[in-house]
Amino acid sequence: MAVPTSPHNRRRPEDEDDPVDRMVDRTGCGEHHYAVQDCMAKHQDWRECQPQVLSFKECMAAYQKARKEQLLRKRLTETS
Repeated sequence: MAVPTSPHNRRRPEDEDDPVDRMVDRTGCGEHHYAVQDCMAKHQDWRECQPQVLSFKECMAAYQKARKEQLLRKRLTETS
């Protein structure tokens, strides 16, 4: 008889991709994100990881700016 799975168990199988990792990878900032994670795992102190955090922040800001411009251009071509 199979053991019922708890609805509170949010763990995913190890071979399943994390949705946050997939989302960040799509931005092109995955390496920066992983650098922050590695630093946090090593130091356990976000203050020690400020260069990695800043790099990730700058990468995400550049992605968001480019995405916003892309969506504005798309909207302009659709309304023309």
